[in-house]
Amino acid sequence: MVTFLPSRPGRLADVPSFERAIGGAESNVACALAAAGHTTRWVSRVGADGFGDHLLETIASYGVDTSAVQRDPSRPTGIYFRTAGDRSTDTHEVAYYRTGSAASAMSPTTIDVQALQAANILHLTGITAALSTTCQALLETLTTHPTHAARPLISFDVNYREGLWPNAATAGNTLLTLARNADLVFVGEDEAEEAWGITGGPAAIREALPEPELLVIKNGSRGATVFVRGRAGGCSPAGAGASAALASEAPDSGPDRGRTPPGTPPPHPLREGDTVTTAPALTVDVVAPVGAGDAFAAGFLSATLRGLPPKHRLRHGHLMAAAALTTPGDLAAPPSRAHADRLAALDDTAWGRLRLGPGWTNTADRAQEEVPTP
Repeated sequence: MVTFLPSRPGRLADVPSFERAIGGAESNVACALAAAGHTTRWVSRVGADGFGDHLLETIASYGVDTSAVQRDPSRPTGIYFRTAGDRSTDTHEVAYYRTGSAASAMSPTTIDVQALQAANILHLTGITAALSTTCQALLETLTTHPTHAARPLISFDVNYREGLWPNAATAGNTLLTLARNADLVFVGEDEAEEAWGITGGPAAIREALPEPELLVIKNGSRGATVFVRGRAGGCSPAGAGASAALASEAPDSGPDRGRTPPGTPPPHPLREGDTVTTAPALTVDVVAPVGAGDAFAAGFLSATLRGLPPKHRLRHGHLMAAAALTTPGDLAAPPSRAHADRLAALDDTAWGRLRLGPGWTNTADRAQEEVPTP
């Protein structure tokens, strides 16, 4: 969607003007991955209007392939307005205008499902599933499509947004089904509580989601934990993308052949086959909190594409999130690969002392990237 950012803090009723930008969980991930050097494709629908032109031009400017995006002459491009406050506070407001939008008309018949199978990673989110019954059917088709050796790794970010769903029961059941059919799942502890009533922390969430080979559980400023089953920790598929979005990495990376075939009964999540890794979040001077979750997913996926170990995947997620947190919009220029690798390789003490502020991704001056925290 096109997003309108407020010119100053305050209620939507009081903000006099807004700056136009782009937003959307899947396109955010695709843009961040492209900026990090991966080949990505965004697959969606936009209106045949000026806002659709703006979306396609802006997303393509990040290096994302938009050739599979369809233009709908009878439905508009979705837009939304938001306040400057943190989404987690009571003062945060979002006004969505996407009922009847081009994207809400996506369905299994409007998207080339076979073309999506050409990717090595297919990234989806629960936000798309919430847009309409046809969008929900599309995600169900993509996560249960007949599989073969070249099947992409299915990545699913729960991204629970209560206001998008007709009722909590529908949301919980749908998101749980989609997550159980995915290979890699991102979910926040707060989301698990809101959508599924799970309050027991990462172990309880893993009990409820034993199927995914990789389960990433986020806990805001405290950090994130990943459960990895067996050889999934070494997977380095050749591409990444966002939903519907596709991507491919350098051809010599090779798809991961060690993943458990879909349909194989999973072992018990806590007794058999899992390794558990936790990485604390960084201390960040936050400019705007929006987009951090999508950036974290992009950082984790980027490190997964490169075959990095779980701890480094989490740290790259935190670093990409820190880039988003220290800029005003949803999207931010990521650190260079060498810069991110250097920080991700720090020992635990040095990692814990990092404090990142605006401009830290600029490797020329490093902008207070290593100021010790109080």
